[in-house]
Amino acid sequence: MNTTTALAPTTVDLRTIAPRERHTLVFSTFKALLPGESMELINDHSPQPLLGQFESGLFGAFNWNPLESGPEQWRVQIAKPAESKPVHGVNSCCGSCGG
Repeated sequence: MNTTTALAPTTVDLRTIAPRERHTLVFSTFKALLPGESMELINDHSPQPLLGQFESGLFGAFNWNPLESGPEQWRVQIAKPAESKPVHGVNSCCGSCGG
């Protein structure tokens, strides 16, 4: 008998993190996700600027699913697709920056 169990998303509550450290934490947590895994962010303001950063640096390498939209709390699930193209800084390096 085969049973597939979906893993619960990693929860990152940004409300308790210093603002200057939040985006770094989000991107390092996302980078550590395996394909098919997700994380849930909880924040005290809209994550729209963060979505813009994801779109500019990781286009096509994530799924963004809003779960709650304020006014007290915002929640969003960010997933790394099970099938995704390698993106610089996520699954591989293209080598163009020399890093």
